[in-house]
Amino acid sequence: MVEGLIRIPLRRVEDGRGWFQEVRRESSLPRPTVQTNVSFSRRGVIRGLHYHERGQDDLFACLTGAARVVVLDRATGEAFTEDIGDANPVALYIPGRHAHGFEALTDLLFCYHVTEEYDPSDPDEHGIPWDDPRVAHLWSTTTPILSARDAAAS
Repeated sequence: MVEGLIRIPLRRVEDGRGWFQEVRRESSLPRPTVQTNVSFSRRGVIRGLHYHERGQDDLFACLTGAARVVVLDRATGEAFTEDIGDANPVALYIPGRHAHGFEALTDLLFCYHVTEEYDPSDPDEHGIPWDDPRVAHLWSTTTPILSARDAAAS
C-alpha cells in the first residue's frame, strides 16, 4: 500500500426508504478536513492525476455509482488502485504529496473532503498525465474524457 494512504470501510444501512451512510468521521483521520466538494462525472471521465505540494490531503468517497481511484507515490513509483462506490463503500484518505485521481466507471457523484481550503488566486494543484507509464495500465479506458487541463498534461 502507498505510504500514508488510509482505507476506511463505510457502513451503509439500507431499508425500504433507501440508504444512510456515514462518509467522514474526523476522529479517524490524521488531519481535520476544512472543505467539502462534490462533482458529477459521466462514465469514461478521468479526473487527475493531481498532487499538492503545500500539504492538502484528500478524503475521497464515491456517493453513487462506481469510481476507480488511482494513487501514485511520486517518490517510489508505487501505485495503488481500488474501485469504490455502490458495490464497495470505502473512503480513501490520500496524502496530497501523492498523485491521485479517479475514473468514472459509471455516471457518478464523487465527494472530496480536503484539509486545506482552495485558493483560486494561488492554487496548489500540480499534474501528472493520466497516461503516465507508471499508471496507464490501471485505468479501464484508453480514451478517457478529460478536462482541458488534464488533456494538456498528457
